[in-house]
Amino acid sequence: MSSANAANLVIGVAVLALVLYRQLITRRLSENYRLYVILAVIGVVQFATFLKGHPHSGGKIAVAVVGSLVIAGVFGAARALTVRVWRADGGQLLRKGTWLTAVLWIIGLAAHLGFDYLVAGHITGTNGGNVGDATILLYLVITLTIQQYVLLARVRRQEAAGQVPAAQGS
Repeated sequence: MSSANAANLVIGVAVLALVLYRQLITRRLSENYRLYVILAVIGVVQFATFLKGHPHSGGKIAVAVVGSLVIAGVFGAARALTVRVWRADGGQLLRKGTWLTAVLWIIGLAAHLGFDYLVAGHITGTNGGNVGDATILLYLVITLTIQQYVLLARVRRQEAAGQVPAAQGS
């Protein structure tokens, strides 16, 4: 394993740990998508940089990217159903993921990287990275955005029916 791949692995594990931590702690539920837009722009630039070195690999790369983003959407929607939501005393909506949320994160990320490897595993960039590495930020943006959207839609339906719990665990 090259030092660049080892560094990418360490960074990837650290990012996964941060994402899992933030998913499993109690946090305010927000309708703000600004961070996702910023990360999407960075992800598109990162992917465009990868594509510059691969002018003749478009078909496999396109299948890998589309498949990965579909996987991101499916897992984002599934995780949204595992997150607990309640209204705090001050009226603020709060959210907290469950152990199933964490398991779905790990399986979803493995599915992203596994699908990439099966479809376009031999296509590597000039820096040794592959399509999965180049699209990981896009994967995260799509999966987090879909999770947020489905969670907010679920809360709106619950609020309309008067079913949002008043405390965690209710």
